[in-house]
Amino acid sequence: MNTKPADTAEAERIKDYFIAERGYWRPWTETMLQACPGFVEQYARYAGYPARTGPLTERMVELIYIALDSSSSHLFQSGLQTHMKRALEVGATQADIFDVLHLVAVQGAVHTCQAADILAEFTGGKETAVIDGKLQARIESLGSAHALSLAAVARMDPGYAHVLLDFIEQGRPGTGLSPGERSLVQLALHACFTAFNPDAIRRIVPVALSQGLAPAELLQAIQLGAHLAVHGTALGANVFRQSTAPAAEQGS
Repeated sequence: MNTKPADTAEAERIKDYFIAERGYWRPWTETMLQACPGFVEQYARYAGYPARTGPLTERMVELIYIALDSSSSHLFQSGLQTHMKRALEVGATQADIFDVLHLVAVQGAVHTCQAADILAEFTGGKETAVIDGKLQARIESLGSAHALSLAAVARMDPGYAHVLLDFIEQGRPGTGLSPGERSLVQLALHACFTAFNPDAIRRIVPVALSQGLAPAELLQAIQLGAHLAVHGTALGANVFRQSTAPAAEQGS
């Protein structure tokens, strides 16, 4: 990798290549270009590869990026703005976007249900009730559409299970993503390193395959989350630039 400063022509080539691959240019990328041009070029190739070569449509790729950047495990506003604007440009609807944001909100409930399962293991089922028929029917009707393990929660706190199901069933827009697209978004959310959840992935993958999604589509959804780690690099580059700026530029 080239870590020497690039000359003007080479720097412009790398910058143009980065923008073509990633669709943006930020102060941190400018800082990295001056300090380590090889990083900028190779990151663009690496980060752009899944979107460039995978089978998912541009619309679906951008919706997955929206989910990843808006997830409470990441909350990356500038990236979210970039990808939300791009999603609308390539055909996503308002309903699509808010369907994604609904799935982002449900992500936390998956971990809660898993924790309740562990609690039930250690309490041996004490202080739990039999799930009533109405609640059991609601759980069964939900099926495997979400990576939720509801049995322990439903026994320990039926009221919570009911309001959670209400939110899942009634909290999304009336139109939006197809069932398969919702599986792709959930897979990306739970496969991303910021909130990696193997149990949820094991629930989602067979559902997605049964919906007719190809392994290559699932792999692409998984791959799209890896390069979010560069946001840590962006933070470091920005702090370096601010720390090494002349005192007048630092507001001293």
